[in-house]
Amino acid sequence: MDEMIVVDGLTKRFGPRAAVDHVSFKVKRGEVLGFLGPNGAGKSTTMKMITGFLAPSSGRVAVCGFDLEDAPLEAKKRIGYLPEGAPAYPDMTPAGFLDFIARIRGFDGAERQKRVIDAAAKTQLGDVFHQPIETLSKGFKRRVGLAQALLHDPDVLILDEPTDGLDPNQKHEVRALIRGMAANKAIVISTHILEEVEAVCTRAMIIAQGRIVADGTPLELEQRSRHHNAITVVLDSDGLTDVKLAAICATFEGLDFVSGVEVGAPNELGRPITIFSRGRLPMGPEIGQRVDQLGWPVAELRVERGRLDDVFRDITKPASKQAA
Repeated sequence: MDEMIVVDGLTKRFGPRAAVDHVSFKVKRGEVLGFLGPNGAGKSTTMKMITGFLAPSSGRVAVCGFDLEDAPLEAKKRIGYLPEGAPAYPDMTPAGFLDFIARIRGFDGAERQKRVIDAAAKTQLGDVFHQPIETLSKGFKRRVGLAQALLHDPDVLILDEPTDGLDPNQKHEVRALIRGMAANKAIVISTHILEEVEAVCTRAMIIAQGRIVADGTPLELEQRSRHHNAITVVLDSDGLTDVKLAAICATFEGLDFVSGVEVGAPNELGRPITIFSRGRLPMGPEIGQRVDQLGWPVAELRVERGRLDDVFRDITKPASKQAA
């Protein structure tokens, strides 16, 4: 079955407010979906409904062909869920907690022991395996939560902020783990870390005010950025006066296919100037020609592919600010 998660018209109301408003999407095997949105957008509420922790006001969810309302146990057997906060019994050790989870999942004997050891190894819990969970750092607690989600090798993984609290090395390890599992699973990652989407996700979805406002590959979303096909030219700062810099900027601004020019802060290479394309169209040869005509030493010239943070800010800010 290709479609591992089917969400159709999912809605959750808290009184008069719709936290999630008629959300529909599908996730196929092999997809890693990055679920993005500002605080309060409805990300965690949606994930809780997909996993059956929260009943929807209306709409339906099916996991691996099993309707969550009609066959909840069959659907939940196929889900591994890491909720926000990584709740666990604080007086247990990771070894005891994972053994407890394995028993609940129906494993026994040597198979139960194997599952616990494998999950701990994947999340690198060896150093704290027999230490009370309440004494662990936030990062290790997060890894315990991730280990219990992976323990039964589910077809579907729902991970709410999986790298929250991890140091850069730990983030790299968890992202590598997700990439390694991706081919045989459907994975949904709720995150506010845009670099995480670029690092592990094959698809990105942005939710704002309870509704989906963008859905595509990270590259497709980046192409909606004002930086897509912009060109950054780093000029040699030696002898570059404010007057000369202004004249160079005016040269670029006078081109019909340029929508604007921004001067960045000096860096170790020189003074960067970003030239924005009207309509986000390619303009490399034309800019290169003008750079040659200027005759000013250039330390670097690069074409920007686009920035997810541009797109995220543009489509999630309130309508009143967009109009302004």
